[in-house]
Amino acid sequence: MDLIIRNAVLAQQGELRRADIGISKGRIVAIEAALQADGEERDAENCLVVPGFIETHIHLDKTCILDRCTIREGTVAEAVRETAAAKRNFTAEDVYNRAKQTVQRCVSHGTMRMRTHVELDPGIGFIAFEAIQQLARDHAWALDLEICVFPQEGLTNYPGTEELLIEGLRRGARTIGAAPYFDTDPPAQIDRIFAIARDHDVDIDMHLDLAETLDHMQIEYVCRKTEEYGWGGRVAVGHVTQLSLLPPERFNAIAVQLAKAGVAVTVLPSTDLHLMGRRHDHAIPRGVVPLEPLRDKGVTCSLSTNNVLNPFTPYGDGSLIRMANLYANVCHVSRPDHLAGCLDMVTHDAAKLMRLSDYGVTVGAPADLVCIDARDPTEAVATLAQPLWGLKRGRPSFSRTRPVLHRPV
Repeated sequence: MDLIIRNAVLAQQGELRRADIGISKGRIVAIEAALQADGEERDAENCLVVPGFIETHIHLDKTCILDRCTIREGTVAEAVRETAAAKRNFTAEDVYNRAKQTVQRCVSHGTMRMRTHVELDPGIGFIAFEAIQQLARDHAWALDLEICVFPQEGLTNYPGTEELLIEGLRRGARTIGAAPYFDTDPPAQIDRIFAIARDHDVDIDMHLDLAETLDHMQIEYVCRKTEEYGWGGRVAVGHVTQLSLLPPERFNAIAVQLAKAGVAVTVLPSTDLHLMGRRHDHAIPRGVVPLEPLRDKGVTCSLSTNNVLNPFTPYGDGSLIRMANLYANVCHVSRPDHLAGCLDMVTHDAAKLMRLSDYGVTVGAPADLVCIDARDPTEAVATLAQPLWGLKRGRPSFSRTRPVLHRPV
């Protein structure tokens, strides 16, 4: 074997087991207690080993632009306005270099698969798209990067955008997105996105219902369109902060509808906290949707980063464990199994959302592994445990050492 990981703790079907992992030609070929085999060895030291983390929703094209934007209101409208102004001066080199910083942070925290949303419209054209494609090629040793093209500034009200989205799919984007709340006709944008997805046989990943009132919710309409097109399992919606404002009866009814239609939900804790509640001077709503009730109904859910160091989210270090911990804090997650579920939402459940068939710590899967300085998933989330090292297709992709205390003698 090329490599044997000794003394790994694995979480499988809700139970912990200790095992050795054999790797050959970039794939897992054996998982056994006291594996009898020859090869180079690495000791996991009884730490938790999980499949590589998955970013289901991030924006690499507009990361790291705080130095060229002003935040005064902290609203969605301001974020779009400031980013649109900055976008006019983007170059391919600029996008590449900024995105590279964020990608490398993500990789250093254990992310190994990623879906990045990239804006296409007549103003930006393919400048960012081509830069991100090059970035994906250059970092394929550490990351599988998928592009989702979407219209941030509108579709029906921005002539020429639809043609660019279609061309982006022809050039290799595997998913199409949407942001209907910035269109003059939100249902019409949703209609067109479903039609384009059907025509090009791609998945859909929408920004949806990002608001702090209950006006103009579109999630039930998206569920109906998903069923109409037979696109169950191929549609995800991100943010949906309006769901967090609903009384239990309607929330539960929509949860059932999401599960029935096969629409997945991604919560973006840092962004949703930053942008929501700006109209309130007391009893401020958090805007972060509790996902445990959705998961109980059978809805596929993920947690992700969204934006990093820009007007939508002026924070971020690329750590998905940090996102899982932040979500747990905000949504009062305390049961051990629910804390463990937060880790699932950046690993196995995120893989289901992205329809990844070759994922997991299982024989035959790519050896995409992260060793976390924790004994189990609950501890990993609760303590913000650090990833110690990672393997991408069996080869080292990052490593860090534990802090050392220096007691005076």
